[in-house]
Amino acid sequence: MTSVTDRVPAVRRPPQRPAYSGGSNRLRRQRARTAYLFLAPALLFFILMFFYPLGTELVTSMFTGVRAEKFVGPGNYQRAWNDPQAWHSFRVTLIFAIGVVVLSLVIGLAAAVILNTRMRGRVVFRGILLVPYLTSIAIVGLLWRNILDPQLGILNRLLNQLGLPGQTWLNDYPVATIIGIATWQEVGYATLLFLAGLQGIDQMYYEAARVDGASPWQQFRHVTLPLLVPTTLFVSIIGMITALQQFALPYLVTDGGPGNASDLYVFRIYQTAFSFRDFGYASALSYLLLIVILVLSVVQLRVGRRNGGD
Repeated sequence: MTSVTDRVPAVRRPPQRPAYSGGSNRLRRQRARTAYLFLAPALLFFILMFFYPLGTELVTSMFTGVRAEKFVGPGNYQRAWNDPQAWHSFRVTLIFAIGVVVLSLVIGLAAAVILNTRMRGRVVFRGILLVPYLTSIAIVGLLWRNILDPQLGILNRLLNQLGLPGQTWLNDYPVATIIGIATWQEVGYATLLFLAGLQGIDQMYYEAARVDGASPWQQFRHVTLPLLVPTTLFVSIIGMITALQQFALPYLVTDGGPGNASDLYVFRIYQTAFSFRDFGYASALSYLLLIVILVLSVVQLRVGRRNGGD
């Protein structure tokens, strides 16, 4: 006996047509054009304000003279390699950058750990730490110049009124002084980043460490520090790039002195270009600094990734 379903004729489905991809391709092209249209102002900005000056400076570094009238090829780079003043400025700048970065990391991390606790007035202290960072570098330089000036400084006037000997830090320890000033300004930013990193650590790691009997120092060493590697890497790279390009402090506070003791690299570039009117050589010095910053950034990234276990 045949079933009811056997007597029902099979329904024939119409043949399916292949999907037409022309419409999707057209839509994709329209979206791409729209995206490029919105990106055009940013691309134009980078071309005019970044890539074009880089290309112009590269061409200028191949010439010498006030108006870059004599072509010397790589002569300016060879001159920089054999210039003892350029090497002196680079060494001073490297010492300055390492000092600022290390102090900012240590003080910023310590301040972040303290402010991450349930202490009273922590919001006020966070705001106070950020005030120097938010202050213009020109104001910071002039402020500390007026405070530390050996002859007319506010600090020496106060010490004289108290019957104490005056300080001559700008003359005796110029590099250490500007390292301290730069750290004072940058440490608030490092603290803010470390504080964000600490608040992003899941508390279950600390609970597991406490269950295993870890002391507070062991928790900090084996839990906090490893999990803060990305933050530490970011702070160190940004701090190093900023410090290597420091110009305002030697210009406003020490004027590169005494002698050339605090003659940082960018200050040397400024003097070469605008005091000695040698724009080609100054452009070559600028490009060498760019190469150094790129190399140091790559090295820091690789070391940080290796220590972070990536």
